[in-house]
Amino acid sequence: MDLTPTQIATLERFLQAGFRFVTLERMERYPGVEKDGFVALLDLSGGRLAQFGQVGYLFPEGLGMLVERGDGKAFVWKSKSVSATPELLAGYERFRREVRALLED
Repeated sequence: MDLTPTQIATLERFLQAGFRFVTLERMERYPGVEKDGFVALLDLSGGRLAQFGQVGYLFPEGLGMLVERGDGKAFVWKSKSVSATPELLAGYERFRREVRALLED
């Protein structure tokens, strides 16, 4: 895949901000950036760099999405779940803001 200089510069900013690159099984088309257990998938198509889908929580086997349940919020991947504690939700929001800011620069 050929990347534009702007895309390369944005990916370098992610590295400088402490993110690491990850690839998720069955989602190889969308490289991910991970930090503090959260992942955002990136869409590199059309010469741009944008977030694909929503931010998720990294399970060893996949990417858990934040859902609302009768007993509160949780990050869920298939039959696995992690309660969305106030600390995890704060980290989730920090991660989302940081990804958004890095993609907008």
